[in-house]
Amino acid sequence: MSSDIISGDMPRDLVIDARNVGKCYHVYERPSHRLLQGLVGGSRRYYQEFWALRGVDLAVHKGQTVGIIGRNGSGKSTFLQMLAGTLAPTEGSIHVEGRVAALLELGSGFNPEFTGRENVYLNAAILGLTKAEVDARLDSILAFADIGQFIDQPIRNYSSGMVVRLAFAVQAQVQPQLLIVDEALSVGDAKFQAKCFARLQQLKDDGASILLVSHSADQIVQHCDFAMLLEGGRKLQSGKPKHVVNSYYNLLFGTGEAQEAGDSVAQDGFAEASAFAGTKQNDLVDRYNTRPNYNPHEFRWGDCAARILDFELRSPQAVYPAILESGTELRLAIRIYFVQQVVRPILGITVKTAEGVSVYGTNSEYKPLQGLAAVITAGSVLDVTASFRCVLAEGDYFVSLGIASRDESDAVVPHDRRYDSIHFKVMKSDFFGMSDLGLEMQVVQSAESDLGETFVDDAAAEKIR
Repeated sequence: MSSDIISGDMPRDLVIDARNVGKCYHVYERPSHRLLQGLVGGSRRYYQEFWALRGVDLAVHKGQTVGIIGRNGSGKSTFLQMLAGTLAPTEGSIHVEGRVAALLELGSGFNPEFTGRENVYLNAAILGLTKAEVDARLDSILAFADIGQFIDQPIRNYSSGMVVRLAFAVQAQVQPQLLIVDEALSVGDAKFQAKCFARLQQLKDDGASILLVSHSADQIVQHCDFAMLLEGGRKLQSGKPKHVVNSYYNLLFGTGEAQEAGDSVAQDGFAEASAFAGTKQNDLVDRYNTRPNYNPHEFRWGDCAARILDFELRSPQAVYPAILESGTELRLAIRIYFVQQVVRPILGITVKTAEGVSVYGTNSEYKPLQGLAAVITAGSVLDVTASFRCVLAEGDYFVSLGIASRDESDAVVPHDRRYDSIHFKVMKSDFFGMSDLGLEMQVVQSAESDLGETFVDDAAAEKIR
């Protein structure tokens, strides 16, 4: 086995070029075995090999934001530590170009006995900045961290959120060519997270590359250009964030395999419903792929104890409308066939943008569904309708549907989840953003004297004159 970490000597547009990277740990059954191994050398092995990571490749281009996602123990943190240079790979090669700033473990690079101000200089020095450079950026760092008088208190007195604020402020202000963020932002409040992501976008616009590890699928989809899924120390998938996140969900909740649309369930008892005119009584065919709004690139998984067989999307103007105006009332009907008995069923719906960002989602636990029984017997067919006003901005949207239940341990068991299975396009919106908040604006006519009395006192008015 061989490994190396090299800076430079690679194509100009690449910041990271990692090839066949692996990390192996020696696991000893007893502490004495470690001593014995040192005495006998390679003639005998007193340890077991544990590969935390193996055979992983990754290329990151300048200005690219790459998300890494995976379950706990999949090797994400190990890989990032090797990219940051704090851990040596057992095999493979890692080429890194430029200054690297990393937010790995909480408080890494800080001395708990030093004050926040002293740690700013310490951490910046580790990143290669001179004292003069830190002096020039200190005001910006302190303003971004926004921890007030605590900046002159020892780090040991800080909350986890304050530590992250200060750490991110230092890392983001040193103008790195590569910024690595490993779940550090998860402990910050919503306002600070928004400020951090705005800063990440600014760094990206300036040509920096970003590696982001997060368990938040929305963060990966919204902020990343490329994503990689790790499982068991190996790269399971890489590509468009939306597709990688779907595979991650399948790993968490599904059977591990995507199902092809169009599977049939030939059973008796298909009840006729007005929303699905044209279906025959003994016909339980999965009709999703025959509907105009169907997305053939849907991602589907579940244990098949229940199957979502059909849907109808209707507006006042059309059935299965491909294009509609913002504000249109929509009615969605779905049909579910229960292959097995299902206890405590949960029906869910999510609407996402084409980039995979959720704009709305709910389920029958958040919004109790009248008529949904606590136990649904095998062979039952359930027709459900939902109505909503489509107050969305112009663009493409995808509807995801799901039927699940809770087991004895109260865990959610997905039976059939059809992600991004229904597509529609919204046109002619008179606003920008994601959703119409129904904002009303008006001009209030006031006399000049009233304005003066309203907005300025006499002293201020005198200064204006």
